[in-house]
Amino acid sequence: MEQLITKEEFDELMKIKGEARGAGLKGEMKFILEEEGEEGLKKLEEAITKAGYPLKFKEIRGMDFYPIGLEAVVLLAIKRLFNYDDKKFQEIGRRLAKFPLIVRLFIGYFTPSAKTLEKNLETWRKAFTIGNIKVVEVNLKEKYMIIRLENFKVHPLFCQVFIGSISSITELFIKTKLSCEETKCVFKGDEYHEFLLKEKKD
Repeated sequence: MEQLITKEEFDELMKIKGEARGAGLKGEMKFILEEEGEEGLKKLEEAITKAGYPLKFKEIRGMDFYPIGLEAVVLLAIKRLFNYDDKKFQEIGRRLAKFPLIVRLFIGYFTPSAKTLEKNLETWRKAFTIGNIKVVEVNLKEKYMIIRLENFKVHPLFCQVFIGSISSITELFIKTKLSCEETKCVFKGDEYHEFLLKEKKD
């Protein structure tokens, strides 16, 4: 197999400070297993190993912390191996949001008591050691919500995964189908990521 990720790319991503629970890694690799089969998962594992990290799906522990850069390496390898578009990465995010562990980690974000920064930080820290997320606006009349993610600059592929997971998790609580758009992004020169969620029109 050709080298999908250069040593320079791998080293740069692995330098990023911060960690994430293995639930994300496990969910992303499970997605590949379901979509691309055993052979696809094997190719992904080989690509990660060749890049510099011997990662095996069966050995990932959901509650353990792993380098956040490693998850970026996995997403980048998925992109290059399977040529997934943004919609496919959003689908990965939506699938992650259905994992019982992910739901437990994020439950409470969108209840009234979770609208304080302190509560959001407390919940976010269960899953990530970097960044913080908060609800900055809820407009019931216009039926939209704005969610901000600060201090999180890892890789643009995370943006698409978050679009899928944020909309899916929010739908669990408000029982309404939502569209989600990233209106601000640190990779486009903004100070933080911002996501606009709106009720889907039939």
